[in-house]
Amino acid sequence: MFSGIDKVLHLSIFAALGFLFIASFPKIKFGYYIQIILIYAFLTEILQEEMHLGRSMETLDIVADTIGCLIGYYTYKYIVGKF
Repeated sequence: MFSGIDKVLHLSIFAALGFLFIASFPKIKFGYYIQIILIYAFLTEILQEEMHLGRSMETLDIVADTIGCLIGYYTYKYIVGKF
């Protein structure tokens, strides 16, 4: 495909995850939301490194995960605010 496809995939997956998480728990405070999602992102990156399956931990993956979950959160808030 192209060089940064894995970052696009991380961003997309975490945007969907973030959207579904906030849709499931709409009253959760933003601070708790971001902590839960980022802990999950860190754990998945650490497990990738520890399982030795050809994937490695990358800081930019966590950045893409964070941006993705913010996109999911604000997309949900935008949809709820509009409709």
